[in-house]
Amino acid sequence: MTLQEGRMVEIERWMKGMVIAAVALTAAACASYPSEPRYSIYADRQPARPAAPPAPAPAPVPYGEGVVGPTNPANEVPPPLTAPVGVVEGGALPSLEDAPPPPSRPASTITGAAYVIQPGDTISGVGRRFQTPVQTLIDLNALGPRAALSPGQRIILPDTAVDTGSDPYATGPSPTGVLVPNRGAPPPPPPPPPSGNPASPPPARPNGSAATTVALDWPVRGDILRRFGPVGLGERNNGINIGAPAGAEVRASAAGRVGYVGDDLAGQGLTVLVVHRDGWRTVYGHLGSATVRDGDDVRAGQSIGTVGLTAGDGRPSIHYEVWRMRGDEPSAIDPLTLLPR
Repeated sequence: MTLQEGRMVEIERWMKGMVIAAVALTAAACASYPSEPRYSIYADRQPARPAAPPAPAPAPVPYGEGVVGPTNPANEVPPPLTAPVGVVEGGALPSLEDAPPPPSRPASTITGAAYVIQPGDTISGVGRRFQTPVQTLIDLNALGPRAALSPGQRIILPDTAVDTGSDPYATGPSPTGVLVPNRGAPPPPPPPPPSGNPASPPPARPNGSAATTVALDWPVRGDILRRFGPVGLGERNNGINIGAPAGAEVRASAAGRVGYVGDDLAGQGLTVLVVHRDGWRTVYGHLGSATVRDGDDVRAGQSIGTVGLTAGDGRPSIHYEVWRMRGDEPSAIDPLTLLPR
């Protein structure tokens, strides 16, 4: 082999070595290159983070002990099936005898006057009759919000109570110790019986401060227990109450015709109404009995009934009214201005 040929063989060997080394480097580079890019190549994606290793499961904790923050129900010990039992110290309730007495009312509002409730009475009727606010009666007697009343119940009245007379819903007798204004004196004794034909009306005459075309006489003689006029709180007594023995005869004040007999009028009891001439009417309430019927013609002084016990005056009495029709409008007139003195 010549020298030139030898050099050519060495060059070939060197070139093969270089090729083999390049191939080895290329293979090594390919083996270490990642299969995916280490960072996202998209703008809307975050780089992947390696997953954290799972935390060890906490040990079970007895129910209600050492628990702070959220818990996993699967790891909790269930509560006990029965409630804890222990000794509770206590004592018996105090008896009513040991209870403190209720607070006493102020002495200025307590009096010996007490009104006795009658059937049909109401707390508002009692307030009207005795000029006392309903709330004052409720508070003074501890009646409660409904202010329920029952017959025979005693209602204490304040010092300022004034018995103003009859009220349809407070018909009991006037209690002792309550002021009753204008308590009248008994009228004079009756005049002698009329002579002549009793069916003929006597001539008109003035009586008291008024005059009438019909001469009126007393239906019964006795004490004037309640007078005509206002009785407070918008109420008005349209007549007078006359006290007389129970069962005493009640007579027609003048000749006329019976226009009503019955007990349908609220607060009037058994009532007889007599229609007289020239628009005059007389009313006889709280009778014990009636001896006439609707439509009967009566003469002056004829018996029409008897004195009863329902007027609420604390004694037998009747309620007597006189009315004058002015067209279709009735007007009540004080009987004491028309009856003879």
